[in-house]
Amino acid sequence: MRALTYQGPYRVQVEQKPDPRIEHPQDVVLKVTRSGICGSDLHLLHGLVPDTRVGCTFGHEFTGVVEEVGGEVSQLKKGDRVVVPFNISCGTCFYCQRGLTGNCENSNPGSDVASGVYGYSHTTGGFDGGQAEYVRVPFADVGPMKIPDGMDDESVLFLSDILPTGYQAAEMGEIKGGETVVVFGAGPVGLFAMKSAWLMGAGRVVAVDHLPYRLEFARRFANVETVDFKRVGDIVLHLKELFEGRGPDVCIDAVGMEAEGSRAHRVLGLGLKLEAGAPTVIQWCINCVRKGGNISIIGVYGPPWNFIPIGTAMNKGLTLRMNQANTRRYMPHLLEHIQKGRIDPKAIITHRFPLEEAPDAYELFSDKQDGCIKCVLMPHGHA
Repeated sequence: MRALTYQGPYRVQVEQKPDPRIEHPQDVVLKVTRSGICGSDLHLLHGLVPDTRVGCTFGHEFTGVVEEVGGEVSQLKKGDRVVVPFNISCGTCFYCQRGLTGNCENSNPGSDVASGVYGYSHTTGGFDGGQAEYVRVPFADVGPMKIPDGMDDESVLFLSDILPTGYQAAEMGEIKGGETVVVFGAGPVGLFAMKSAWLMGAGRVVAVDHLPYRLEFARRFANVETVDFKRVGDIVLHLKELFEGRGPDVCIDAVGMEAEGSRAHRVLGLGLKLEAGAPTVIQWCINCVRKGGNISIIGVYGPPWNFIPIGTAMNKGLTLRMNQANTRRYMPHLLEHIQKGRIDPKAIITHRFPLEEAPDAYELFSDKQDGCIKCVLMPHGHA
């Protein structure tokens, strides 16, 4: 089959790889119909995630059609269309039984940091991802969700990751009604966090970014106020002034390890690798949220450490919540939101590419060219 392969920092190519096969009776093999390129994939591309091996295939957002079925799979059959959560979960371990499918201890037993994840380095189990013609899906009775008849793949594709991730980000902010919310990052996850904040009853939502086209998209897609942090001087003081000098009730970090805004952190974290990425946005969140406020961290950071002002957080009485999204628990609820027209996930797709052009798609997405918000690959068709 044809598959995207990692060739080292900033280099990917499409080449032939062996077709995936049933390795365990609970597996299925999918023919991939759509596969998204995620901002988290750029961390892999840029060489920031440990143990990303040459030849591995990226891609943790995908839909597909069941081609082969393992002998113990009872919920799926050949020909079923499914969307697959990015985290691989067994459904039976201590964490899965508590709904924490993003912390499954059986899909990645060699690590105490994360569950298994498709296409996300050997730190998350070494599973090949879905930026390929076919992909193996373990624990097939647990993760994949059937796509309802009458719904196209792109309408549900982002149930695999970024929509539940954005929703969990808002949920971890404990939005109950009327809260003021600042979302750092107007990329796909940030956009869905903004939409989710409104669904949960937020009274005011502000998006912070520095790219004019992304801020304009956020205004149109999520109906939010926007702030360009490069145009306001001190972003912390600016945000405090927007909210009566106290700061917002909730701050959401939807940026992660490659944040702009601090030359020192980018040199330390991205250049010298003396901390796990640039925790600029975490600092902004801690410093600008009101005392007693909530901070939700959904942007990706690599272990093991960052330089963050934890003493300030303690003295302000802040609540910090964070996790990889427990994707599967949110999928049915968010599907209902899509079916009732409250969210149109595919509206964020700006570019579609055949699989052969995946390296070009990565370059465009990484360099934020051509107004790119979200790229989708089509392994068996043409854009």
